[in-house]
Amino acid sequence: MGSSYMIYYMLAGALTMVGMFFSKRLKSKFAKYSQVGVRSGMSGQEVAEEMLRHYNVQGVKVVMGQGFLSDHYNPVSKTVSLSPDVFQGRHVAAVAVAAHEVGHAVQHDTAYSMLKMRSALVPAVKAASMAQGYLLMFALMMAGSIPSLMLVVIAAFAVTTLFSFITLPVEFDASKRALAWLDQAEVTTDEEHEGAKDALWWAAMTYVSAALSSLVILLYLLLSMVSND
Repeated sequence: MGSSYMIYYMLAGALTMVGMFFSKRLKSKFAKYSQVGVRSGMSGQEVAEEMLRHYNVQGVKVVMGQGFLSDHYNPVSKTVSLSPDVFQGRHVAAVAVAAHEVGHAVQHDTAYSMLKMRSALVPAVKAASMAQGYLLMFALMMAGSIPSLMLVVIAAFAVTTLFSFITLPVEFDASKRALAWLDQAEVTTDEEHEGAKDALWWAAMTYVSAALSSLVILLYLLLSMVSND
């Protein structure tokens, strides 16, 4: 299993590099569009609150979080948390990200099916992630002696891979809702809208990269198990 062990880590390393490229590209796009102010003059906070009012989403708070690109919607606390630059910013990047996160709140409020499915998988994903971390290396080394252990690892990767792919339509739909509202509400001009679309596209690519990476690793583990039967 020594060669399989090395191949796995080479593959994982290559996929990590791809993920880093998309992450770096996203940060570059955010920095670029952070320099482009919106003529409407609205901040990320104002955009988020106005979009919530437009869709009549009740009980959701918009708060300022911490960190950089740490923006997220928490369905449990019903909170749209925006990083300081997005919360306070009056630029294309800020309004795009703020509207995207509210897109998730709208999904939650309207019981969007893919979001419900994603949320239902969260407990299983947490357990699967722990199993991966503790068992993968041992399973690769001992697969010949304990083949059932590899099955456990593959099952764990299958759960997280499924979660990654279910996340994709959730993210793309949130961006679609965000861009449609920004245009409808005339928060952005045509040129600003294209910038917002570009920024959100690169954000989505980080999720695509993660999903494909998870799938490739899962397929490798499956082929590795079959070749050792």
